Amino acid sequence: MNTVPAQELKRRGLAALDDLIVNGDVHLIRNNRPEYVVLTEERYRELVADAEEAYVARVKSSLADLKAGRVRRGSAADLIKELGLEE
Repeated sequence: MNTVPAQELKRRGLAALDDLIVNGDVHLIRNNRPEYVVLTEERYRELVADAEEAYVARVKSSLADLKAGRVRRGSAADLIKELGLEE
């Protein structure tokens, strides 16, 4: 994991990230804990595209289940009862 302390970022500015970001995402450490993640614009776009692709796949799968009759409609109370979670 690429890390840089917050103090180093304050001292050197973005130059503190330049050498690290070429090797991947950089975790910014604050109070000895990872607090932020810095990534390139390209990596950010990849993550957004992957999330959108996964969303579309879930919707398509749900629509296929609905079309195939694998979906039942009911209330939350019905589901709780069916799962045996009633008290």
